[in-house]
Amino acid sequence: MSGHSHWAGIKHKKGAADQKRGRVFSKLLAAISAAAKTESNPEFNPRLRTAIETAKENKVPAENIERAVQRASEQGINLEELVFEAYGPGGTAILIEAISDKKNRTVQEIKLLLNELGGKWAEGGSVRWAFDLSAGGNGGDRTWTAKFPQEIGGEDKNKLGALLAALEEHGDVQNVYTNAA
Repeated sequence: MSGHSHWAGIKHKKGAADQKRGRVFSKLLAAISAAAKTESNPEFNPRLRTAIETAKENKVPAENIERAVQRASEQGINLEELVFEAYGPGGTAILIEAISDKKNRTVQEIKLLLNELGGKWAEGGSVRWAFDLSAGGNGGDRTWTAKFPQEIGGEDKNKLGALLAALEEHGDVQNVYTNAA
């Protein structure tokens, strides 16, 4: 009975959990680096302070947080904050926030995901009007809320769920917002 040992099962579960945690850490550290580009002192940068607090809540090691802040302030890494607009199954509006060091690569990868999973790329401004932008507390994270929530049917709801899951799995994507009710 090869491969049925207790330890093999633990190894596979731990490997999957580590991979998932690594994706979360990467997204959080990218948000920290992007926030630290303008001001590396969290006392004077509320967005950086919020990003660091979120990372600590998710148990990101303090050394990794410090490295991300130093890398952004010293090297001036070229991270861009991007907002993409798209239409999903059933005509739902989708806003995608991403942080990337290579804009063209990220655009192409997100377009590919949209095409494969029933979404359509939208030009700037064609979806954003359906959302309100609200700043988080203490100048921290901003969030988009739908002005006009839209009801969608069963099959479109499943397709939209798969599309949103795939977008959130992408390494550069930070947040995905939709107007689906």
